[in-house]
Amino acid sequence: MNEQRLDLFRVFPGIRRFLAARHHYAYLRTAGDLLFVLVVISGLFGPRDPDRNVAVFLSWGLIWPTIVLSWFFVGRMWCGICPFPGLGVFLQRRGLSLSLPVPRLLQKYGVYASVILLALIIWIEVVASLDSSPVGTSSFVLSIVLGAALLSVLFPGQAWCRHLCPLGRISGAAATLSITEFRPDHEKCRGCESFACKKGEGGKRGCPVYLGAYNVQNNLHCLVCGHCLPLCDRNSPQLLLRNPYSELIRNKGRYITCSYIVPFLIGSQLARFVRRKEVYGQLASASGWPDAVLFSLLLLAGFALSLAIIRFGSRLFAITEDPLFGKFSPMVPILIPMAFTGELVYRMSYFAGGIGNFIPTFGRQFGVVFLERLFFSIPDFPVQILSAFFMLNGSIAGCYILWQFCLNDFEDHVPLRNFLGINLLIALLLFFYLTVIF
Repeated sequence: MNEQRLDLFRVFPGIRRFLAARHHYAYLRTAGDLLFVLVVISGLFGPRDPDRNVAVFLSWGLIWPTIVLSWFFVGRMWCGICPFPGLGVFLQRRGLSLSLPVPRLLQKYGVYASVILLALIIWIEVVASLDSSPVGTSSFVLSIVLGAALLSVLFPGQAWCRHLCPLGRISGAAATLSITEFRPDHEKCRGCESFACKKGEGGKRGCPVYLGAYNVQNNLHCLVCGHCLPLCDRNSPQLLLRNPYSELIRNKGRYITCSYIVPFLIGSQLARFVRRKEVYGQLASASGWPDAVLFSLLLLAGFALSLAIIRFGSRLFAITEDPLFGKFSPMVPILIPMAFTGELVYRMSYFAGGIGNFIPTFGRQFGVVFLERLFFSIPDFPVQILSAFFMLNGSIAGCYILWQFCLNDFEDHVPLRNFLGINLLIALLLFFYLTVIF
């Protein structure tokens, strides 16, 4: 697929200057750290009632939906200012790190561990009702900070962010459909011998995830943190505006991260939406099963359903292996837009349900009584319509990616009836989403 890309650094030089100036990122990181500290202190020491504590909605209603929305525009840039590795970076700068080589076991199997951690987080979020528990929210945040700090003490750089962080893993998979990409100009990199963008130079830190600009080939790992910009004397790094589906079309389902994240994410979304419906309560009453057991079974059923759709759809392509790059799953990139749009829709519904009570909650927590009069509510129906619109766009994006596959790499490999069958699978998944949303 021929693609024209626009270098935003060239058109808007101010963007490059902003990212290259490390004090700008310091301001953003400081703001994030202060917000993080507010959430932790408020959650641990503030009122236990979520209607009297802003920590819950700040975390689950504002910060997390903002992160999800950012995936579609700036990829993993949130990871560049994320406060979670802050303690580990602080310890490293004071020489409190063993700087051991990152074990090959962690490099090879970190993706599996991070997906398991993501599944555990979503399960705990739902079953333990973290989105309504100030203490639970703060404890969850601190557990990630401690995990990142432990790996920083053992290994150089941000090993947690590169290999284990479940939020970074999902962000990396989502970044594959971002409208921007951070890439080197390989012609300018040719002949470079310093590799300063990776190693650092003159007291300036290099790439925190061991890449360096010259190594960036996709959106999975690059944090778009700007560390490499002041280190490169060849002006190689570029921030490119692109077709958001171009990377999905190129990789054809080769990214192992996406192959595990996407079916679980879709399955968990279906399960989480069903749990909000009246039928879930009826089923819980009829079965007598604890919520943890019933939701776990629902989670497994959702995962099995999404995995079945992916595997059956991939079989309809009639080709799932290439002599050059091995096995791949072409249904995964087709369903990525729906998977991450579904996460946006889920978080948007939580935001819409709580935003009207956020300012009154602030007032109740800090004794500003008149703020309670600013309460408002957003009706369910417009939120459902907007959710349906987003999901429809995600399904159309999947059909577009399928169409591009069949026009190019899979030309003459996919019979018409198989092509129609794959479209039917996309429509079936859309039907499931709309059924549980309304």
